[in-house]
Amino acid sequence: MNKKNNEIELLKSILATKRELVVANKNFESAEAELVDYYSYQIKASKAKLDYLIKQVKQKGIVVDMINNLEIGFEQIKAM
Repeated sequence: MNKKNNEIELLKSILATKRELVVANKNFESAEAELVDYYSYQIKASKAKLDYLIKQVKQKGIVVDMINNLEIGFEQIKAM
């Protein structure tokens, strides 16, 4: 896999993790008492993964404007 593909895969992972975090937050907000702990762990895990991926992007020198506000769809990334 070449460098460009690795960068694209890393960005895809960031987008997927952001979506997981959004879903976990929404589920947490409407969770029954028995599932509150589950969703809070899921949120914490997604945040840790996102922090790791962003760190990887920075270490690789990939420049992405406002990485915390990425709204690029998978189709747009595939087209790169």
